[in-house]
Amino acid sequence: MAYRRNNGGKLFMTGSIVLYMVAACGAIPINDLLDRASQRSDTLHSLSTTLTHELDSHFPPIGRVIMPRPSMCHTSSLQTPNDKDQALQVSESDLLSLARSLLRAWLDPLVVLSSSANTLPHPAHNSISNKIQELQQHSKSLGDGLDILSGKMGPAAQTISLLPYRGGNDIGQDRISKLINFHFLLSCFRRDSHKIDSFLKVLRCRAAKMQPEMC
Repeated sequence: MAYRRNNGGKLFMTGSIVLYMVAACGAIPINDLLDRASQRSDTLHSLSTTLTHELDSHFPPIGRVIMPRPSMCHTSSLQTPNDKDQALQVSESDLLSLARSLLRAWLDPLVVLSSSANTLPHPAHNSISNKIQELQQHSKSLGDGLDILSGKMGPAAQTISLLPYRGGNDIGQDRISKLINFHFLLSCFRRDSHKIDSFLKVLRCRAAKMQPEMC
């Protein structure tokens, strides 16, 4: 394969190889891309669920009383289907746009979770930190795949709704605040990862021309 070596001795693929890889991904059928995306989104939601349960094992009782409501998640302003029946009424392009918008909205908050995990006052903070890094990797991979999909599905699928995160990098100074804010942010991600997974599964069913009740 064609590589070039930079001054530091590291190997890099030439531009022609990169273009070839992009073209190869673009040649993959939509059904196959949706299968891969659905598998990745399923992993993402399962991992976020596992993380939430791990946090629950050492969560102060008062946290359940004073933790912010789900409506305060930074992605709550995005209008999304409430269930599968509603999702089945939304066009394929709009569903993909919603999934991409939600995923894009978590780029910065996942960085906040990752940087905060190591100092989280939780006995399993090392395990939590590792899983947050996995979330970041899976999110990046899924995002790259959805970008390719959107290019195949037209302009509407390429539309992104901006959902800026304004929570800052500090999740709190005291133990209770850190646990509550970390848990809240993760619970918002878990909710959104479930939406993304549901939308992609509906898209996969439609592409496979399955009956709606089987989606």
